[in-house]
Amino acid sequence: MIVQSLLGEFLHEAENTRKLLNAIPDDALDWKPSETSWTTGQLASHIAEIYNWYDVTLHQDVFDMATYKYDKGDISKASNIVAKFEENVKKAQESLEAAKDENMMNEWKMTMGSDEPVFPVMPRAIVARGFLMNHLYHHRGEMIVYLRSTGNKVPGLYGPTYEESMR
Repeated sequence: MIVQSLLGEFLHEAENTRKLLNAIPDDALDWKPSETSWTTGQLASHIAEIYNWYDVTLHQDVFDMATYKYDKGDISKASNIVAKFEENVKKAQESLEAAKDENMMNEWKMTMGSDEPVFPVMPRAIVARGFLMNHLYHHRGEMIVYLRSTGNKVPGLYGPTYEESMR
C-alpha cells in the first residue's frame, strides 16, 4: 500500500517535472538570480538528478554522499537535461516498482564520508516523501521563479497558470 501510494504520486509528478523541464529554453540556461545561486541549467540538472537517488534510497540503508558520483551530463542544451531526466526517471520508476512495503519503515540514513548521519535517521517511507519528493517540489518552485524572471512561460502544473487563466 505504501509503495503503490508513492508510485501514484511519482507518476503524476514526473509528468509535471517533464512539463517544467521542457519549458526551459536554451537561452535561459546560464541565467542565475544572484552570485550565490545556481544557473538555470545547474538547477534543472539537479532536478533531473534527484530521480537518480531513488534506488539507493529505496534499496539501501545508507546513502554515503561522499562516494556518490553526480552525473549531470552536458547541460549546455535544455534537451540534454531533459534526456538525463528521462534516463533517471525511468530508473527511479523501476526502483519504486521493485520496492517492498515491508521495507518502507526500515531506518535509512545519509552520511558524508563517516558513519554520522547528515540529518536525522528516518523510516525509508518518510525519506522518500521528504528527501525525494518534497525536495524535488521545492526546486521546481525555484525553477518556476527562474523561468518567470527570464520572461519565459511557465506550464500549468496543477491547473492553468495565471497567464493561461487571463486568456
